[in-house]
Amino acid sequence: MAKRDYYDILGVPTSASPQDIKAAYRRAAIKYHPDRAPDCKESEDKFKEAAEAYEVLSDQEKRKRYDRFGHQGVSGGGFSDVSDIFSSFGSVFEDFFGMGSQRTGERVQRGRDLRYDLELDFKESVFGVKKDIVYSKDVECHVCGGTGAKTPKDIVTCQVCDGTGHVRRSQGFFTIQTVCSSCNGTGERIENPCGHCHGEGCVRDEVTLPVKIPAGVEDGVKIRCAEKGGEGRRGGTAGDLYLVISVVPSDTYVRDGYDIYVYFPVSIATAALGGDIKVETIEGKEKSIKIPAGTQFGHKVRIPSAGVPFLRGSGRGDFIVFIQVMVPEKLNKEQKELLERLSVSLGHEVKKASSSSFLGRLFE
Repeated sequence: MAKRDYYDILGVPTSASPQDIKAAYRRAAIKYHPDRAPDCKESEDKFKEAAEAYEVLSDQEKRKRYDRFGHQGVSGGGFSDVSDIFSSFGSVFEDFFGMGSQRTGERVQRGRDLRYDLELDFKESVFGVKKDIVYSKDVECHVCGGTGAKTPKDIVTCQVCDGTGHVRRSQGFFTIQTVCSSCNGTGERIENPCGHCHGEGCVRDEVTLPVKIPAGVEDGVKIRCAEKGGEGRRGGTAGDLYLVISVVPSDTYVRDGYDIYVYFPVSIATAALGGDIKVETIEGKEKSIKIPAGTQFGHKVRIPSAGVPFLRGSGRGDFIVFIQVMVPEKLNKEQKELLERLSVSLGHEVKKASSSSFLGRLFE
C-alpha cells in the first residue's frame, strides 16, 4: 500500500511554516493518542503515521529532500511500534504531553510583546527621524532582583514534585509527566513574597527609548525593536516592541510608492505660450521647470531621483510635477470678447450658449 503524502497526513499546505506543522502534529497526536482508544488499531496506525510525517517535515534537510524526491528521498524512516515514536520524539512529546526524563530547573518565561503607535509627519517618513518614545512595560523588580521573594531564604523546594517541576503518573503502558500544579513547573515555591512586586518578580514602569526611524517608511509599517518589550521571568528573554507607523498626510505632496507628486497650477496663458515655473521639492529647494507651449491639463514633469529614498538599498524615487491648467471662473465683458476673438482666430466656432449650459455658465 502506497504511503500517504506527509502534508496530507497533517492537513497542512506545502508552504506551511514550522510552527504550523508543529501545531498540526500536536492536534493529530492528541486526537489519535493510544490512551484515548487503547484497543483501536486504526488510531494507533494514524498516531504512528502522524509521528512519521512530523519526523520528516520538522527537519529542514529531510523536508527539502521529501519536497524534491518524495518518500524515496527520506526512505529508511518509519516506526515499528509506538515505543519507537517515544524514543525518537522525546523532546517533542515532553513539550506536548509532559513526557520524558525527569529534569530539574526553573521554567523560564519570555516577556510580553508590546505595541507602540508612532505618528510621523510626511517629511519625517520620507527622510527618517530619531525620536525618544515613552511607554510602560514590565521591568525587573529592583527590590527582590526578580526572584519574587522577600529574601532568598523565602524560596524553598516544592515538596510536591521534589524540585523537578513535574509529576509523573502511569497510564496503561505510558508514563505521563505533567507540570506540577503546586509550583507551576518552577520546582520552587515562595513562602514570603516580595511586598513590592507581590511575588511576580516584575513591576510595571515607564521607560524612555531612543529609536531611529529609517528613511522611506510608509503608513502602516511595523518596526521591530528586539527585546524592548516586557521583561522575561526567571531568566527568560524580554519580549519585543513593535512600532506601528502612522503618517500624517501632507497638504502639498502626495506619495505613490517611492514617487512624490505635487500639483502645480498654471494659467491658460502659461499653458498655451509656455514658460518657466519654480516648484519647491521635498527638501525645500526651488527647482526651475520649463513648461512647453501647448501644455495640456495633466502634463507631468519628472525630476529623477528626487522622491522618497528606498527603504532597502540605495536610490530614490522621482519627484513628479502634475500640471493643472487653471480656467478662470469669472470673466468681465472685455475678457469674454478677447477670448471669443482668440477662439475665432484659432478656427474654433464660438456658439452662444444658454446660461444653463456648461459654456453659458463659464462666460457668466
